[in-house]
Amino acid sequence: MEKNCLNTFALQIFLLLLTIGNTIAASPTFTDVTETAGIQFRHNNGKTEHKHIIETMGSGVVFFDYDTDGDADLYFVNSGPVREETQDPAQSKLGNVLYRNEGDGHFIDVTETAGVGDTGYGMAASAGDIDNDGDADLYVANFGNDRLYRNNGDGTFTDITEIAGIDNDLWSIAAVYLDFDADGDLDIFVVNYLVYALSMPVTTYKGIVGYGHPRSYEGTPDVLYRNNGDGTFTNIAETAGVTNPSEGRGMAAIACDYDNDGFPDIYVANDTNRNFMYHNNGDGTFTDESLFIGVGYDEKGVAEGSMGVDAGDYNGDGWFDFIVANSEKATLYKNEEGLFFVDATADSGLEQPTLPFVGFSPLFLDYDNDGHLDMFCANGHPQDVIDILTDHETYAQRDQLFRNNGDGSYTDVSETAGAYFTVPLVGRAAAMADYDNDGDTDIVIMNSNQRAVLLRNDSGNLKNWVGIKLVGRRSNRDGIGAKVRLVAGGTTQIREVKSGSSYASGSDMRLLFGLGENQHVEKITIVWQRGTTQELESVSINQYLTIVESEE
Repeated sequence: MEKNCLNTFALQIFLLLLTIGNTIAASPTFTDVTETAGIQFRHNNGKTEHKHIIETMGSGVVFFDYDTDGDADLYFVNSGPVREETQDPAQSKLGNVLYRNEGDGHFIDVTETAGVGDTGYGMAASAGDIDNDGDADLYVANFGNDRLYRNNGDGTFTDITEIAGIDNDLWSIAAVYLDFDADGDLDIFVVNYLVYALSMPVTTYKGIVGYGHPRSYEGTPDVLYRNNGDGTFTNIAETAGVTNPSEGRGMAAIACDYDNDGFPDIYVANDTNRNFMYHNNGDGTFTDESLFIGVGYDEKGVAEGSMGVDAGDYNGDGWFDFIVANSEKATLYKNEEGLFFVDATADSGLEQPTLPFVGFSPLFLDYDNDGHLDMFCANGHPQDVIDILTDHETYAQRDQLFRNNGDGSYTDVSETAGAYFTVPLVGRAAAMADYDNDGDTDIVIMNSNQRAVLLRNDSGNLKNWVGIKLVGRRSNRDGIGAKVRLVAGGTTQIREVKSGSSYASGSDMRLLFGLGENQHVEKITIVWQRGTTQELESVSINQYLTIVESEE
């Protein structure tokens, strides 16, 4: 009798521990490790009583391995102070900051040594190997003249803006690397926003000075820099058909081969104008197909205030879908085999949870490594007096994390994601990387005129995974535009190496596949942009692989 009671008690304890363990494994846990990681960056928007609209935009952040040591480093873009156009930007001591990842969870400020502390009014940055020499170069987008830094391979960079032919002096807010003409080197697409000058008059709402509405200003044409292969670039946006100045007001862009024809297309998120889908015709030109394939407006035919965008196969059907963060709700466009898109926001369960927020930076990521793409979004209102003007909106807002249920729907799991998700901040940019190489995806967030935040994922690697870094030979060195298909447990996942995502930022270009409980990978297939296909079979799990493009 006593023995049976003990056995029953032991069984109860075992079941309780099993339940607790399963709960911990199923619950996302992100920890704010900014301070312990040594990151002290704080964004400065140079706020003035005039309230120039540039002050409210915030700025971006990039995860990239600038010193090729296998660890993702961090580059933060700063903005203020706001200067009169006749002043020398070099007079400011505030600038962008590069942190080197020491590989032990700690970062060190190496800006001065590296030479990338641009002091322009910064908006965005993007990293890519423009000269195929094995290290990532850096494009900085500004309100004013942009900057292009060549990585010297010794921990330093050289400003090659002028000699490279980078002459964009419009208000740029995003830069994306892609090889649009499939010639083996990276081109650069730059998104420009509004025509704005510091001499423009103040904007008032009910007698209160606030930031002007984007519809109060003209849009500007975007820029496509073709890589000439000799260290210089030529702006061919007009002949390529990707300018659209009258319908511009671009906020973000992403290059992605949505129709699987081998050529990267460009999706542009516009603020209060319809979004663009530039289909790559394969002959050096693009055609805007947004109205024909259903990604220009939402399901009600409304041009949304789009801020950021990301691409990924959220429903596992082998086609890349788009998530767009807007001023009222996120919009999920489901790809119907490259022919057209369907607004799946309501059906996916994303409409109501995102409706009260102003989303800036959406990211597709598999935070729990179950093989399904979840979604993170950094939120924050652009109008700092909105709390006074209305009784139902706030300037600072909390960020959100959504779990993919594996059936085409999402569940808001922000409340169990960690303490950070309970704190309202003025969220703007976000990027992701496995910065500590432990097999799960971490997130860095830029908040307007507030501190940056590094969130460490402390639960994703409880499930199996495999990471992949591609090195191109015939294709561009970064492997941008290459597709990777992974089969594990009879389930296929597809990813594309891409530049640019969320808002004004760039994530680590290594691909991290969650495998759930699967103990091995049956097959990995890489389709490089220049046509080469490679296959690996019976791949071991829980490791990073570097796969070099075959020259055959």
